[in-house]
Amino acid sequence: MQFVADKMLGRLARWLRIIGQDVTYGPELSGAGLMRAARREGRLILTRDRGIGKKNPPPYLFIQSNDFRAQLRQVAEACGLDLLKDAFTRCVECNSLFEPIAKGDVEGKVPPYVFATQEKFSFCRKCQRIYWPATHQQKMLEELRALGSESPGI
Repeated sequence: MQFVADKMLGRLARWLRIIGQDVTYGPELSGAGLMRAARREGRLILTRDRGIGKKNPPPYLFIQSNDFRAQLRQVAEACGLDLLKDAFTRCVECNSLFEPIAKGDVEGKVPPYVFATQEKFSFCRKCQRIYWPATHQQKMLEELRALGSESPGI
């Protein structure tokens, strides 16, 4: 499933990317720009704009809550998303899919401690970022598991 999130939903967009979902997001995505992107790319609009229904939009999901946890739960339930299946496969900054990168190829590009203590690395070809599983990833997994346990079927 592909999404386009309006500019009010930045945190939701990041969390959807964390769970591996393809989400277009940016400050230009509101009103007509949001609908153009959705039509052009066949994406489901995620919005907090109550007036969007009056503008003949493509398919959209009105996000009920201001809380990102409730937002993520709503999207997961409405779209049948598995919160853990594809987690950590997409860059949270630019939305590109990760590629595995050999440990030897990151030497000198990551902090020495990270190089010494980590074995698996991922690379974002578009924005050139290198990712590795660290304590923040464990905290995100705990957050996702808690969300999943709060909602039957996720």
